[in-house]
Amino acid sequence: MFVIGSFYLVAPERIAGSFGLRAPAPDADTRAWLRLKGIRDVASGLVVLLLLTVMNKHAVGMVLIVYAIIPFGDMAIILASGGSKSKAFSVHGATCAVMLAVGLLLMHAV
Repeated sequence: MFVIGSFYLVAPERIAGSFGLRAPAPDADTRAWLRLKGIRDVASGLVVLLLLTVMNKHAVGMVLIVYAIIPFGDMAIILASGGSKSKAFSVHGATCAVMLAVGLLLMHAV
């Protein structure tokens, strides 16, 4: 999340095309909206890193399961908007599945 968010902050137009929707018009307002997404991704990534250092595995697993809502929502929005089905499933759907799997593993780790 941190790395993806950083790309949205530094080069929003370039990374936007990889999301699964048509790349938006490259204007100042669009860049600002994409950077809003970027800062939220950076913050989400930092929360997970922080939790990995100060919390137990069970708590980190629960947070990952809750955070899996984000890529699931992204996938659903892309599909509902007529975006790229392959990117919706391969990028966002796979991310959701990995987050759920890792979260469950962490919650049940000894």
